Amino acid sequence: MGAGGERRARLLRLLVGDGDGAFGTKRLCQVCAEATAMSGAGVMLMADDSPRGSLCSTNEMSELIEQLQFSLGEGPCIDAYHQDWPVLEPDLVGPGTPRWLAFRAPAIEAGVRAVFGFPLQVGAVRLGALNLCRDRPGPLSDDQHADALVMADITAQAILVLQADAPPGQLAGALSAGADFHYVVHQASGMVAVQLELGVREALVRLRAYAFGHDRPLAEVARDVVGRTLRFDAASGQADHRP
Repeated sequence: MGAGGERRARLLRLLVGDGDGAFGTKRLCQVCAEATAMSGAGVMLMADDSPRGSLCSTNEMSELIEQLQFSLGEGPCIDAYHQDWPVLEPDLVGPGTPRWLAFRAPAIEAGVRAVFGFPLQVGAVRLGALNLCRDRPGPLSDDQHADALVMADITAQAILVLQADAPPGQLAGALSAGADFHYVVHQASGMVAVQLELGVREALVRLRAYAFGHDRPLAEVARDVVGRTLRFDAASGQADHRP
């Protein structure tokens, strides 16, 4: 067995322990953080080039990172998915190239100092991205980077295995348990798409822009749309509050 195979075997042993090989998504995230010595880890699923939600996260810090990326549509997981390449930011406070202008400030306020995104892919099938975060700045070591790549591959394959027996169009119970897929946001996006005669992706962009511009949580805006107290007018493209 070569060095790569030994690394993979070591990480799989860490994942399954002395059990029968079965594990949940929460354990998957925990091992991703533990194997790479990170402060937290999360897994974001993507579809149609947009984030669908968080499959799992290890703590409040990683949960916030997942929430910010979904709400703002930017961050390391989003870029890693689109670029199909690891996205590494070892110093969020003083980056060499400023990026994620909306994402950075709340992430830093929450104590995040470094973030790393790794795409989840099996063959030509792209699933999302693994997010790693740390409460101190600094690059990944060679071993940490290698372990993160292997854990991203293990995670992607585990998602496909867990989803294999699910009915068409439905998410497997093992994946949905403990996940946060923001169903109200997706429902609201569909309603706004009808109101503005747009595609669902463009409607989600409008929702995000409205939430960001009014300094409101995306889920809160979505609930107003679903509750029909907020409607986007097709003629003007502007939101209209209703009693």
